[in-house]
Amino acid sequence: MSRTAPPPASVAFAMAVVGIALYSVMDALMKGLSIQLGAYNAALWRALAGAGMTGALYAVRRPRRPPAAVFRLHMIRGFNAALLVVAFFWGVTKVPLAEGIALSFIAPLITLYLAAVLLGETITGWAVASSIIGLLGVGVIMAGRFGGQHRPDAGIGVAAILFSAVCYSYNLILQRQQAQVATPEESAFFGTLAMSAVLLLFAPFAARPPPLSEVPAIFASAAFASGAFIALSWAYARAEAKVLVVVEYTAFIWAAAFGWLMFAEPVTPATFGGAALIVLGCVISAWRERAHQPSAELGA
Repeated sequence: MSRTAPPPASVAFAMAVVGIALYSVMDALMKGLSIQLGAYNAALWRALAGAGMTGALYAVRRPRRPPAAVFRLHMIRGFNAALLVVAFFWGVTKVPLAEGIALSFIAPLITLYLAAVLLGETITGWAVASSIIGLLGVGVIMAGRFGGQHRPDAGIGVAAILFSAVCYSYNLILQRQQAQVATPEESAFFGTLAMSAVLLLFAPFAARPPPLSEVPAIFASAAFASGAFIALSWAYARAEAKVLVVVEYTAFIWAAAFGWLMFAEPVTPATFGGAALIVLGCVISAWRERAHQPSAELGA
């Protein structure tokens, strides 16, 4: 019996580009919502809307009941997602969107060290060198931020974004583990459901209903986030990470464009230079460390 040939890497690459573009639109919408509603409420209402959307998609696919170990993995990722989303979008209310995205690019480098601790992967000299280059990039961005005029709370905004990058690096580990045991629809639904549950714990103290004028943006951000998750899961199941890693950095282009169009945020030379160093460190790491991260670990 003949089998359908897998799509070429170029198709997976194109799907990954689409996924990053969708995430970037979501980032811009969520920054606006975070300014209007606060980061917590923006994350809460987006998560609840996303749980409904992904739940409907999951139900259509005739879902299974996840085994206990898989369910636990979904819950851990959802809890981690709640932390990183609130921290990141609170941070980008204090600094330009492109700057926040550039700082978040440090996450793949942090993942190298988490993978060594959690997955037993080896850290080589190339990993250390790429980390140093990436940290230099962070230093350039921070020097540009604090070398001139800046908001009094810009420093804590940067700290929140760097904290979210640590959470996101752990999210990459969890994503790698999820890909081996669950479909994208299952991971998206249970992860969003867990994120909603964590955020609802604080609802009696912090939640407030969004104004009707913001409801379209809430549902749009949830739709873009869900679409991006599924698009990237599809792409990473069909092409090696080293083929797709550069796609992640197109987010900086989108962030710069949306930040300028929606929030009149200029992109400084320091942000461009720091982002270039961080990307260089990540690309070196991905290229040299691929032997320590087999593509089978990233499969669906």
